[in-house]
Amino acid sequence: MAQHRVCATPICSRTTPLKYRYCAECRVAGINHPPAVTLVDPPAVREAVTEDREKIRRTREVAQAKEKYADALKTIERLERELHANNILRQGVDTFTIMPRHGSGTSEATPVIVASDWHIEEVVGGEVGGLNAYTPEIARESATTFFQAALRLVQLLNKDVTIHTVVLALLGDFITGNIHGEENAETNDLTPTHAIVAAQNMIISGLEFLLAHSTYTFIIPCHSGNHARTTQKTRFGAENGHSLEYLMYFHLAAYFRNEPRLTFIIPDGMHSYLQVYDQTIRFHHGHAVKYQGGVGGIYIPVLKAVAQWNKGRHADLDVFGHFHQLRDGGNFICNGSMIGYNSYALSIKADYEKPRQALFLMDKKRGRTCLWPIVFNR
Repeated sequence: MAQHRVCATPICSRTTPLKYRYCAECRVAGINHPPAVTLVDPPAVREAVTEDREKIRRTREVAQAKEKYADALKTIERLERELHANNILRQGVDTFTIMPRHGSGTSEATPVIVASDWHIEEVVGGEVGGLNAYTPEIARESATTFFQAALRLVQLLNKDVTIHTVVLALLGDFITGNIHGEENAETNDLTPTHAIVAAQNMIISGLEFLLAHSTYTFIIPCHSGNHARTTQKTRFGAENGHSLEYLMYFHLAAYFRNEPRLTFIIPDGMHSYLQVYDQTIRFHHGHAVKYQGGVGGIYIPVLKAVAQWNKGRHADLDVFGHFHQLRDGGNFICNGSMIGYNSYALSIKADYEKPRQALFLMDKKRGRTCLWPIVFNR
């Protein structure tokens, strides 16, 4: 009996003798298609899938490597700029000691002038109900008043006590910057770059005035504020690397590098320490103190912060700014501001205070004695 099989045409169910693949009808119709399904060896499928997954993995690794390479290039560029600045500018130190020039039987003292929170490019006007007015032009006039009044106070003190050295602490926030984005764009009269240049020119002018009209030597601790940063969020570990003020301080040191009467202290960290006779002063901007408001004011959070810092390195006095209010807390002095009351102070319900800066005296025998405000009448 002859053997048969099903026609190889997929849609045909007729049979054909075993020696033919297609039935007679399909052969006559010219339908000589191969079978519809071609079987693939399963190991070959697995191998192809493995190769595709490996290609995807390698592509992802290449993309990640490119991203890391781009970040590395940016880091290298930033480090090269910093290295270049360090190579051409005089590097400050974070400690300095002022020793007495006379014996214990004579009077001697060191005035400390504190400059911070100038915010020179910010405009203040009607939004505070006429309590204050501020523009870059007013900031320039106020900076002039600041240096003139500070020197006048020092010279008055010099009539009763011997003064050889004056400390001028530059504690940051000389500009407002753009950390608040669109709000700063609306309220600031200068861009951050133009503002930091203007602030630098004001400080240089003030230092030249002090040098020309006195014979004192000046120790200048320099600290970055939180407003001059180029990042939206504060980066305490790498703060100076993103601060326009940190760069400004090195420019100031370079500008006066041949002036022996000026010594700049430009620390890498948050704090600098100055030994004045037998007293240690810790300088910083103040933004590491966490104050969220409250009827007790800044006293409790400041005292808690000082106590913690003193566990690592003791200081007899902390001097800082940031809070725009002149306060004497016994073991700390918080500087006022040159900008004065603005819309931010109004919004957080801060105490109203006229624009002012601090000057205090470190006596060789009595330690810290008096504190005077430098007030701007406007």
